[in-house]
Amino acid sequence: MNNTYEIISRIIKNRRSIFPASYTEKEIPVEVIEQILESANYAPSHKLTQPWRFTVIRKGGKAKLGETLGQLYQANVPAEKFMQKKYDSFGEKTAQASCILAINIQFSPDKLPAWEEIAATACAVQNMALTAEALNVGAYWSSPPLIDHLGDFLGLAPNEKCYGLFYMGYHEEESREANRTPMAEKVTWIEG
Repeated sequence: MNNTYEIISRIIKNRRSIFPASYTEKEIPVEVIEQILESANYAPSHKLTQPWRFTVIRKGGKAKLGETLGQLYQANVPAEKFMQKKYDSFGEKTAQASCILAINIQFSPDKLPAWEEIAATACAVQNMALTAEALNVGAYWSSPPLIDHLGDFLGLAPNEKCYGLFYMGYHEEESREANRTPMAEKVTWIEG
């Protein structure tokens, strides 16, 4: 069998969401972060709009993000639904990560419908997730409702929007089997 296929297939099948609680304190070098980001740049995009934009949040920026998420949670959740545990989790998760990438999209409504830009960016994030897996970096795409309010923190332009936070960190988790139903249950063939 083709060696390239075997390698990419293994990486795809081994990729899992690795959550911040599993991360070690080992810092991800800037060069590794740049490799992960560079792989995003090769995602397909209609009319080559390349809508993905990323904000790298490291070191002291993580604490600022955690504090901002906590403030947004407190400001946007009714008092009767406020949970201290949830509020505290923002600071904990951002502290546990070595690096967090804000996943942003720059829309070009004059060129393409929004869904195409979202799909292209999702492909870019998948490239990052696969590259992270290949580099033994744990990663997790989180998309809490609060990301709708991060525009000011991230310095986004009016035509840009945040679609999630990509937490990354080295980890020591054991690999685990994928929980997938058979592909045959999800495919219909039309041949005549």
